[in-house]
Amino acid sequence: MTEMTDRSASTATSGGPVIDARDLRIWYGTDRGPVKAVDGVSFTLRKGEILGLVGESGCGKSTLGRGLLGLLPEGAKMDGQLRFNGEDLLALPKKQMFAKRGAELGMIFQEPLTRLNPLMRISEHFEETLKAHEKRIGKAEIERRSMEVLRLMGIPPTRFRSYPHEFSGGMRQRLMIALSLVLRPSFVVADEPTTALDVLVEAQIIRILHDLRREFDTSLLLITHNLGIIAEACDRVAVMYAGEVVEIGDARDVFAEPQHPYTRELLRSTISLASTGLNFIPGAPPDLVDPPPGCHFHPRCPDAMNVCATTHPIQREMKNGSRTQCWAADLRNGYAQDLTPEQTTPLSREEISVADEA
Repeated sequence: MTEMTDRSASTATSGGPVIDARDLRIWYGTDRGPVKAVDGVSFTLRKGEILGLVGESGCGKSTLGRGLLGLLPEGAKMDGQLRFNGEDLLALPKKQMFAKRGAELGMIFQEPLTRLNPLMRISEHFEETLKAHEKRIGKAEIERRSMEVLRLMGIPPTRFRSYPHEFSGGMRQRLMIALSLVLRPSFVVADEPTTALDVLVEAQIIRILHDLRREFDTSLLLITHNLGIIAEACDRVAVMYAGEVVEIGDARDVFAEPQHPYTRELLRSTISLASTGLNFIPGAPPDLVDPPPGCHFHPRCPDAMNVCATTHPIQREMKNGSRTQCWAADLRNGYAQDLTPEQTTPLSREEISVADEA
């Protein structure tokens, strides 16, 4: 768990974080036992900042994003501390939390066609969104506000009364962003906003995300598998594995000098014009009902030592400024003086193979 100093509710007015999450845990009840989808995640997000959240499928990225907005399904539970502009969101009654969504907390979902009503014109989507939060708003103001965000998204006014099926995939994604921003929220979770889009449309979405910060000073949590988008769009990056943030720091520093082996292997797996072969991480992500003991990544880790299989690492600040939880990184950065030679002996590949099969 990351060590963080206490902040009062007044920090939001004195340049404090928009989002301050500490030791967040989210789990789902199943017949096999609780699924620890998010396990002790801590981070802050300041005004106008974009934090990228990256990791393999099933690591808990989308669960974390939805949990921040109180959008978890029945049967899910969440604890820890979550402050938005100094206010404890986990202590709010459901009605108050509902009122904050849209007006102050927004979300851009994957797959716009599953979120847009095919029987409603785009104008009706905007009208429904605005009237749900601003009961007395008039038609003229609805149209003015809608046109303002549509222009920012590069969608012409002539399309205002079109239906969702009349737009391309990229334009539908921009419509989703516009519907999230028309209420001018302070914080937005963007969950895979460029999934299934071609590279040209991806570039447009990245440019739009930068425009959001400039025009609205919006703070964003950008969830994606695409490390290229993280590098282009984000100030900081958080790398998630098995429900935990294993490395978090300035995106340039983390990409230039990754401290956690998982981050390093993710970067090696990226395909570029210089690639001569396909790199991948052997094995599969662990079962979150019963994750491996010690460091959850140790069954797949090329740097695993004996201590990794028995003792969970502590998140510490590394020389490049990132915060990382990894025994091998501790050893490189001078934090592991207390480890014995036996503990720092490389874990045998046979043990790793057996753990992976389990």
